[in-house]
Amino acid sequence: MLPWKRPGRTRRARRTLTALLLVVAAFAAPTATATAATPTAEATTNSRGWNDYACKPSAAHPRPVVLVHGTFGNSVDNWLVLAPYLVNRGYCVFSLDYGQLPGVPFFHGLGPIDKSAGQLDVFVDKVLAATGAPKADLVGHSQGGMMPNYYLKFLGGAAKVNALVGLAPDNHGTTLLGLTKLLPYFPGAEDLIAAATPGLADQIAGSAFMTKLNAGGDTVPGVRYTVIATRYDEVVTPYRTQYLDGPNVRNVLLQDLCAVDLSEHVAIGTIDRIAFHEVENALDPAHATPTNCFSVIG
Repeated sequence: MLPWKRPGRTRRARRTLTALLLVVAAFAAPTATATAATPTAEATTNSRGWNDYACKPSAAHPRPVVLVHGTFGNSVDNWLVLAPYLVNRGYCVFSLDYGQLPGVPFFHGLGPIDKSAGQLDVFVDKVLAATGAPKADLVGHSQGGMMPNYYLKFLGGAAKVNALVGLAPDNHGTTLLGLTKLLPYFPGAEDLIAAATPGLADQIAGSAFMTKLNAGGDTVPGVRYTVIATRYDEVVTPYRTQYLDGPNVRNVLLQDLCAVDLSEHVAIGTIDRIAFHEVENALDPAHATPTNCFSVIG
């Protein structure tokens, strides 16, 4: 190697590391843009029809639905389409913010995932107390579809939850198109991510959190599981790692329902009405109807 080439290589290595950190920091993909003006869910969404603590579940839909946002998402923006979709079909719908870090008020889902699961535990108890229902159904996007598994397995959530529906959940972590495998080549990068954004570090395939989460099997008895994935997911990769293995599990590939659906990681959880029709089927399987390309107008 020529001595005068080394500074250039150093600069390229730094640029590569910087790019890698930025991509890893975004691997749960912002589900919506959160700003300083974004109010909390409980302050605003009563007027939108969800987080209405006076709502009482009907005989047709006897369980409240708790929506769990993805990393960088929040309890409002992540659900601007799905929450009204379910409310208009007679469900009592609630959403929470979780995973806040000190000094980072506008982005959620960045804190340690076991602590976020504890926040979900508290929120579900609040919803059940308000509605009088013995159990809730959970619907989550990305981290929000995976994090509840910790609640179910380790925090007693299985006694309070009937079904978990995950939209593009990173149930076994993600390689982010293989980029996370480069982290060992940059000394200190993994420690930096873990210290600054532990919720991101926990989601890397092979992390200590993922190893604990999936030890002993993917599921727990008594809960119905549905995973809705897209082959175009660029964030949770490989996309088949989203699938769960166990009884009472239904793994669904969006393109098997509608071959021309091009939704990727963000769209499947925020705007895709074909995916949302399948969510409704998972919440009320006794009255499920076929999901296909025409479900977008349903």
